[in-house]
Amino acid sequence: MPKPAKLALEDGTVYEGHAFGAEGEVTGEVVFNTAMTGYQEILTDPSYRGQIVTMTYPEIGNYGVNSIDVEHESPSLSGFIVRSDSRIFSNYRAEGDLQSYLQKHNILGLTGIDTRALVRRIRTTGAMRGILSTSDLNDESLVNKAKASQGLVGRDIVREVMPTKAVAWDQKLDDWTETEVGKHDRTNSGAHVVCMDFGMKWNIPRHFASRGNQVTIVPGDTSADEIMKNNPDGVFLSNGPGDPEPLEYAHHTIRELLGQVPVFGICLGHQLLSLACGAKTFKLKFGHRGVNQPVFDIQTNKVEITTQNHGFAVDEKSLPDCLEVTHRNLNDDTVAGVRHREHAAFGVQYHPEAASGPHDSHYLFERFEKQIAK
Repeated sequence: MPKPAKLALEDGTVYEGHAFGAEGEVTGEVVFNTAMTGYQEILTDPSYRGQIVTMTYPEIGNYGVNSIDVEHESPSLSGFIVRSDSRIFSNYRAEGDLQSYLQKHNILGLTGIDTRALVRRIRTTGAMRGILSTSDLNDESLVNKAKASQGLVGRDIVREVMPTKAVAWDQKLDDWTETEVGKHDRTNSGAHVVCMDFGMKWNIPRHFASRGNQVTIVPGDTSADEIMKNNPDGVFLSNGPGDPEPLEYAHHTIRELLGQVPVFGICLGHQLLSLACGAKTFKLKFGHRGVNQPVFDIQTNKVEITTQNHGFAVDEKSLPDCLEVTHRNLNDDTVAGVRHREHAAFGVQYHPEAASGPHDSHYLFERFEKQIAK
């Protein structure tokens, strides 16, 4: 018989289903992702640290898991919720099933609940603290624990996922994506890109390596002086979890790097670049998470479909004169990209490496390559 499990939200709502994966009890911010595929990339994205992720697509696990699609060494999220966990998987790349993967990495899963009702509540009320448990099934107790749990605002959880030392990176993209990237000019081959890792998805350095760059990954709290000792041709600011405002060490470092070397930021990196320039950020009601998010490129008048995963955004009203808006999210008109008017620096609030997701935004890597070559 399946083991009973419950999800309780801080507003008093309780959902009852059954467990798949590990057992126990975890708390986190309950969010949702609208992707139909890419659950393994979602599971291993460090940006989900401190969150319980709900998939809106009902059937999850049907193509299994493999060792190629991982975006980090192990999952960082708190819990995983699906409508139906597929008991059968079929894919020529599959090496195992989702449930065993969650058990191996001690990730609690909940299935059998009405995920439509849960997502509608989050969209109406906003992302909430919650608790997922197989050990405590008392509704009142669970709701009280959810209310007492930590939120994400004001916390530095980047330190929980960033690396502890610098490493050289040489892994490239998978064969299919490599074929597309290989069409681009490689005159910039050999340029040195230093990636500040705040919880970086591995497909990002794969892109840099596949474009012929020398890649060094450093912890996100590395100083500007230490970064410049690596003689970088460009510095990349990675994605990562949580609230960007408490990361004052990163603001300071980025501020010192501007003007010394081209800078490119993705998601949290985009927010940190904006903060370093004097902007402010705010928490979105329920965030943007999925592989189908429309973004308008103001410079080209084109719409690209993007992969996104963030719960905070840059406050446009706070933008200093040195920053210009380059992209907008077409769902809510929030800032989706900025560039510096004086220095070679820009950032976007989405994932051009698209793991998983559409490849519309790969051009941003080429834009950075051109800046590095100047």
